[in-house]
Amino acid sequence: MTELGLFLSRRSINRSDVSRKTGINTTRLNELSNNTKTKLRVNELYKIALAIEVNPCDMLKEVCKDIKLNK
Repeated sequence: MTELGLFLSRRSINRSDVSRKTGINTTRLNELSNNTKTKLRVNELYKIALAIEVNPCDMLKEVCKDIKLNK
């Protein structure tokens, strides 16, 4: 499961509701939630955050917490 998938699961978010509100189809949401090779686009993150009434910056910090700069 991806960080986005974990984020949505911890908050018991219904992906069908998110799909309806954002226009992102459920297949894409499932792929973003389960496939670690799938890249989350910034516009998708922003729409999802708005749909679930979460600050987009807070969501970005949580979803990207493992990303680090090269040394």
